[in-house]
Amino acid sequence: MCSADREGAVGADLSSPVEAAALLRHARVLARADASARQLMAGKQLALLSPDCADEGAVEFIQAAKALGAHVSFVQSGLDETSSEPQIDATARMLGQLYDAVECQHLPTDLVRRIARGAGIPVFAGLAMPGHPTAALAEALDGDASRQVKRRSILQAALLVSLG
Repeated sequence: MCSADREGAVGADLSSPVEAAALLRHARVLARADASARQLMAGKQLALLSPDCADEGAVEFIQAAKALGAHVSFVQSGLDETSSEPQIDATARMLGQLYDAVECQHLPTDLVRRIARGAGIPVFAGLAMPGHPTAALAEALDGDASRQVKRRSILQAALLVSLG
């Protein structure tokens, strides 16, 4: 859903009402789970590729993943749209060997696709960024929880579905 497919495409196909509804169902279950049941990603290693680990999207991703028990490493890859194919391929392979999934923020979409093709693991294109389609799903969650708590539940559901 929110990860790289066999061809390396990235992002979330939330235009499908079925996929959006499934993600909402997972988020509702997570929101009701107690803290001990939420360590579902213990032992998972995630990478955050971003020039800034302190912006809103980075902080939300880190908090959501850590609340599930995952370890998040901040990685500055040095890649950009002018990077050579061999550089991107080597970096993607290394990421695939070291991590269970990668969140790419503030990187060109084409570069994220190229990383996803070579990594062999879920690669997210700004999953935790305010403009990502998952942000709108947080508003669809019931209850009196804050927007931040709802957003975290959606992010966690997307991670669990992708890494399931």
